[in-house]
Order: sequence, then C-alpha cells, then structure tokens
Amino acid sequence: MLLGPPGAGKGTQAKELVSKYGIVQLSTGDMLRAAVAAGTPVGLKAKDIMARGELVPDDVVVAIVADRIEKPDARNGFILDGFPRTVPQAEALDGMLARKNMRLDAVVQLEVDPDILVRRIESRVEQMKLRGEPLRADDSPEILKQRLTAYEGLTAPLVKYYREKGSLRAVDGMASITDVAAAIGRALADAAFRPVPPRKASGGAKSGKAPAKPAGRGSTGAKKAAAKPKAAKSASRGKSAKPAQRGAKKRQKTSKTGRSQRLTK
Repeated sequence: MLLGPPGAGKGTQAKELVSKYGIVQLSTGDMLRAAVAAGTPVGLKAKDIMARGELVPDDVVVAIVADRIEKPDARNGFILDGFPRTVPQAEALDGMLARKNMRLDAVVQLEVDPDILVRRIESRVEQMKLRGEPLRADDSPEILKQRLTAYEGLTAPLVKYYREKGSLRAVDGMASITDVAAAIGRALADAAFRPVPPRKASGGAKSGKAPAKPAGRGSTGAKKAAAKPKAAKSASRGKSAKPAQRGAKKRQKTSKTGRSQRLTK
C-alpha cells in the first residue's frame, strides 16, 4: 500500500513497482468502473448507489477489491493506491484480507512537504501558461490546497493506524524518483517487518500477497528431514562403538523431542 497526499508521487512509484516486481496497481476508481462495466453483482450494486448520487459504502468498495484480487493477474501481488482512504476502510480491508488468509506486506508512506508541493504546482501552471498549454481542472494551487486539507482530515490518520500495527515504513518522498524507488525497495526487503518470509519464486519483495499456509512449516520440516541423513552419516564414521551409541541415544532423544514438539503444535 502506498500512502501520501496528492502530488506525493504515488502514481509514479506504483508504476516503478509494477515494472520491477511484475505486480498490478489497483486503483479504487478503476476497480469501480471495471466492476460496473462487467455487470458483476457488486458492480451492479455500486452502479445503483452512484446513480442515486450517493457515496459507495465501505463494504461495497471492499467487496470490489476482494473480487479484483482474485483475478489471475493479481496472483503475484498487488499495489493498493488510493485505498483505503479512512481508518474504517482500513479496518474493513483488514477483515477481508484475514478471511482470505492474507496480510499486507508493506505500507509505505511517502513523506512530503505540503508547502513545496503547492509551490511546485504553481511553477508548473506558470510554465504551462507560457507554453500555451491547456490546464487540467486539478492544475490549480487552490484545488491542491483543498485536497491536501481533505487528506489531512481523512487519510492522514491511516499513518497512525498502520504505525501502531507495526507495518508502516516511511520514505522521503521529496527525493528524486530514482532515490524514492530505491528507498521503497529497501523497505520492501526489510525482513523484520514482512509478515511472512519471501518465497523463492517471487524473489524477495515481489509478492504483495502472503501465502495461504502459515510461513515456516514446510521449510522447518525440510530442514529436519535433511538433517537425519547427515546425522546418520557422521555417526557411522565413528572409530568405536561408543561414539555411535552416543549418537544413537542423541538421535533417539532428538526424535522424542521432535514428536513432543509436533504434538504440542
């Protein structure tokens, strides 16, 4: 998940992640339009709500996200950009992911200076006017200020929410695009905060989707299985019967301990 105010560069960094890790970028607006166009049950429900001029409820948005991440192109992972926008949406998202036995691998906050963002758009607008280029509706310092105020009131509390959950990593969003991308890469590779160890096929931080099975069981069993032939080989090389007997007793004790641990689990 990418967090940051308007103009922080979330879209740019999402494209970098898509290219680097082969995962998909999920935008709430795009998902809503796709669900409506496809005529899915949740899409039709959202269409009726929007036709009445009402805001789409959180549970409907989360249901659309749930449908979207089941698509084949999201199997390697996905980036949430622009969702959730509020703490209730984040809580609803957590519930949905838990039901799918999934968790977010990373919540990356792009830290920026709002005043610098406003000055940047002011400069961009002046340059566009000098070149005679048409301005978009959101190419306005006033509109950006309004969006920044809305972000602080609604979305900024998500920073505290995910920080308390221990999944937030902040990077300097005012650095160059290359430096920000590198910082995000380091955050994704931080094994201390990843909820599951990286899978071999995904090469570390490629997956935004946690495996369905709890991490560690398969690999632990493999290590135990690999350790037995080694232990037997070292015991057979002993020069006398006593070291071999001690090795046998040790293996017997380890086997009992292993059975006890498995029964406990």
